[in-house]
Amino acid sequence: MTSQTGAYDTIVIGGGQAGLATGYYLKRQNCDFVIFDASPRTGEAWRTRWDSLRLFSFARYNALPGMRFPAAGSSLPTKDEMADYLENYAAHFNLPVRSGVRVDSVTREGERFVVAAGGQRYEAQHVVVAMSSLQQPKIPAFASELDPGIMQVHSSAYKNPSQLRPGETLIIGAGNSGAEIATELAPICRVWMAGKSVGQIPFRTDGVAAKLILTPLLFRVIFHRLLTVDTPIGRRVRPKMLAGTAPLIRVKMGDLTKAGVQRVGRITGVRNGQPVTEDGQMLDVANIIWCTGFTPGFSWLRLPVMNGHDPIQDHGAATTVSGVYFVGQHFLYAFSSEMAQGVGRDAERVAHAIAASTQSRQSAQQAMRSAPALHRAG
Repeated sequence: MTSQTGAYDTIVIGGGQAGLATGYYLKRQNCDFVIFDASPRTGEAWRTRWDSLRLFSFARYNALPGMRFPAAGSSLPTKDEMADYLENYAAHFNLPVRSGVRVDSVTREGERFVVAAGGQRYEAQHVVVAMSSLQQPKIPAFASELDPGIMQVHSSAYKNPSQLRPGETLIIGAGNSGAEIATELAPICRVWMAGKSVGQIPFRTDGVAAKLILTPLLFRVIFHRLLTVDTPIGRRVRPKMLAGTAPLIRVKMGDLTKAGVQRVGRITGVRNGQPVTEDGQMLDVANIIWCTGFTPGFSWLRLPVMNGHDPIQDHGAATTVSGVYFVGQHFLYAFSSEMAQGVGRDAERVAHAIAASTQSRQSAQQAMRSAPALHRAG
């Protein structure tokens, strides 16, 4: 049974970097809002990633609006440092984050939205979906046909090599997660990597030139200002980015070869309980790590605001249902929209739109309340 719990002008769904940045700007606009986060603790999505994970971007690019990242600008933060930063950010600005609240559905009743979460019912005039496109692990159906003796784990649940069984390991997916994990495992066991090459950025991110020139150019100019929906090149590149995988950033293809990682084609099925490549090669492995990405997982958003996996929106505002907004989605406005430096700009735009909508609505209500008095006075 669902019980009525509360009403807000705005409900922000997601308490990660996108939700916190949105909360920062909503608070500056004096908006009435709450942030719902399914995790038990702010930053938990980062804490649960594999132990050795470091961010790809320097600390100076990982700050949210209003608060610098507490590390040397050219350092690469660990996943726990990022998690702690988000937790401290929410506390520093006293943002109304309600942890452990998992949203079950968002529907519309009349002029307001109804958010159901754990048997509770909340109403709002605006809803902000402040989550990344990476919500539910994507694993092919044939995984269930694999020998039960094979240890299977998705990259989102991989922690460290101690989880794995003795023997060869197959990493399925040749993107950044797969490359990073393959490099970690290569000194310990024989590693196979399956999947199509995704390419790589043409420089080392830890070199002097990268720190002084190339990385600032990449993050501040190309990702943030050049590749946007407002530029011809951004509009041309966006569909490919949404459908594809980002190029390798830190680990290069040569690094994988040097480490002894064996490359094979795509895994397309199972034979005798073992994975089989597209050219018929059967691999006898003890472990499989699925680095196959995620699906958005927005089935709970029961509003006509999605075109497949892509929000139907313009600069973060849903164009099919007024009052719904998005922040933190991949290439929402720019290539940087899913990054810490990009969510701030998108969040500010959305918060201004919500504040303007609220002010307009309040002015209209005030005019309606004043109308009878004016009539009597006449």
